[in-house]
Amino acid sequence: MSGIGFVKAHACGNDFLVIEEREAKGKHASMAQKLCARNTGIGADGIEFLDRRADGSFFLRLFNADGSEAELSGNGTRCVAAWLAASEGRQEVALGTHGGIRTCRLIERKGAEWWIESAMGVPRVMPRAIEIAGVNGVIEGAMVNVGNPHYVIFPDSEDFSSHGMSWQELGAKISVDPLFKFGTNVEFVRVLAQDQIEFRIYERGCGPTTSSGTGTCASSSAAMTLRAVARELAAVAQGGTQRVVWRDSTSEMMLTGPAEIICKGEVEFGG
Repeated sequence: MSGIGFVKAHACGNDFLVIEEREAKGKHASMAQKLCARNTGIGADGIEFLDRRADGSFFLRLFNADGSEAELSGNGTRCVAAWLAASEGRQEVALGTHGGIRTCRLIERKGAEWWIESAMGVPRVMPRAIEIAGVNGVIEGAMVNVGNPHYVIFPDSEDFSSHGMSWQELGAKISVDPLFKFGTNVEFVRVLAQDQIEFRIYERGCGPTTSSGTGTCASSSAAMTLRAVARELAAVAQGGTQRVVWRDSTSEMMLTGPAEIICKGEVEFGG
């Protein structure tokens, strides 16, 4: 066994390990499954593998806790940006992902929190009603792509339940339905005010999470498109609030929120 250096960080409770790509040695999936385990590993929603390329650029590969690879994570990307700000003093960094380049800019530091604005690309909102096996009735919502796939619905209930199910139960069914070839993240959104939404997240490859950067963007863009809320709003998840600005449907969405470095250390991994 060999010791592997890691950093653990979280963004509104959505936690990640940051590990240098060279440490993976092709074992990304098994490393994620083992190290992300809450009781027998370090515990995390996923691992961001940071590849420092010869030309000076950065590329991230994200593996979820179940070992599946995802295109990107908004919160995970922000955690990496916070670590690079803390360890190397980088005020702005462009991070390549399989969902596109995400440029992160340090806004300020508040104690242990690093507040970062991220350019999240141009969301694509596609209203579509769906039918899911094991769910009664048609589900009204929208498919949203923000570099990774999401399905957003707007339940009427205060507890976010819909179609006779809790949001966790319904999210689990939608997330893995064959309708979505590569699975999907699922958000349940309630409009609280013209400039505020609240939502819950069922994350593909992970399950319910307290926050999600891309989920925040998907929820916000769907609410702006289908519920005509303000183009600048507060998006409230269980782990905290993030700020979203989307000037128009052709503009890049900007996401601002905190990230906090929890710890760094070395872990044994036998493969």
